[in-house]
Amino acid sequence: MSFFKTCLVIAAMAIFVIACSSSKKSSNYSYVYKPQSQALFDTIAHLDSVFFSAYNSCNIDVQAAMYSDTMEFYHDKGGLMTDKAQILADTKKYVCGNKVSRELVKGSIEVYSINNYGAVEMGLHRFHNGMENSTSDPSKFIIFWQNTNNKWTIRKVVSLH
Repeated sequence: MSFFKTCLVIAAMAIFVIACSSSKKSSNYSYVYKPQSQALFDTIAHLDSVFFSAYNSCNIDVQAAMYSDTMEFYHDKGGLMTDKAQILADTKKYVCGNKVSRELVKGSIEVYSINNYGAVEMGLHRFHNGMENSTSDPSKFIIFWQNTNNKWTIRKVVSLH
């Protein structure tokens, strides 16, 4: 192989190595969430606070008003629940009486608009078990908020532990 061809091969290999190392650097991607709409973020964060204050204080009436009648609750361990009355009954049975309370991980909420529907909220929360005096590790949640005639309701929940 001529000197010129050898130089071309070495240059091509060098470019390949640099390209590969550049792509590895991009895997260290850093992401900082910034709301698309501060007003929507504030609305959903407030609704989250109202709902989980009712959850923690066992105000079933507020929870019932905030859940859609066609509620879907997806839990990684419990599966899918679609019966609003059963979801509320289970909350009363397994949560009320300081058995369980929810704590939002500060700064973890992200809110995204869903055109002609409402919004999706994602974040982290942990649960305190008053019966066992324990706290869970932070876990992910997703809440689909449906806006119908300016009334926000929880339509779907995905809870991953």
